[in-house]
Amino acid sequence: MRVVVAGGHGKIARHLGRLLAERGDTAVGLIRDPEHADDLRADGAEPVVLDLESADPAGVAEHLSGADAVVFAAGAGPGSGVARKDTVDRAGSVLLADAAQRAGVRRFLQVSAIGLDAPNPPDVGEVFGAYLDAKRAAEVDLRGRDLEWTILRPGVLTDDRPTGRVELAEQTRRDEITRADVAAVLVALLDEPKSAGRTLTLINGPTPVVEAVGAAVA
Repeated sequence: MRVVVAGGHGKIARHLGRLLAERGDTAVGLIRDPEHADDLRADGAEPVVLDLESADPAGVAEHLSGADAVVFAAGAGPGSGVARKDTVDRAGSVLLADAAQRAGVRRFLQVSAIGLDAPNPPDVGEVFGAYLDAKRAAEVDLRGRDLEWTILRPGVLTDDRPTGRVELAEQTRRDEITRADVAAVLVALLDEPKSAGRTLTLINGPTPVVEAVGAAVA
């Protein structure tokens, strides 16, 4: 399987790249900073330098040729402001989806955020509110496309060691999930065609990853 990952140097994406490489798949990481290329090579992934904020669909589509799936795991990051929440977290996803359709890549996984079914809390800060709005808009865009999409909404992300056990359902309580376990769930979703058209929320829990994915889409 050839999987192209936007935001290829992000923490979830690097876990994902290593997992795919370990099982013999090809992970292609789209990165903005060429200095990150060696990190991806060390993970067993193929780096492609591409800035989603300045690229166009045709240019991105060239890098998706021959892919079996794409994963949107990009984000503007905690140090960014309101404007980049839109240009990366929303517009970057829209661009990647446009490019996937141009390239004929139907499988699309989007890493989103927990709690988007409800309005933003009244005490949410301006920047975090913009982040939630961007993720919400990216989901709406993706649901309207003729793609085999899956939206994954992780809970509060941590850098703890993977547990291999999660809770995955349309709705869960708000809780923590390790980035490594998010990556493992993404791999399992790539292997499960019945996850297409699903929006799933993810936190750490009692169930082994593959079993949890199977139960969530049964």
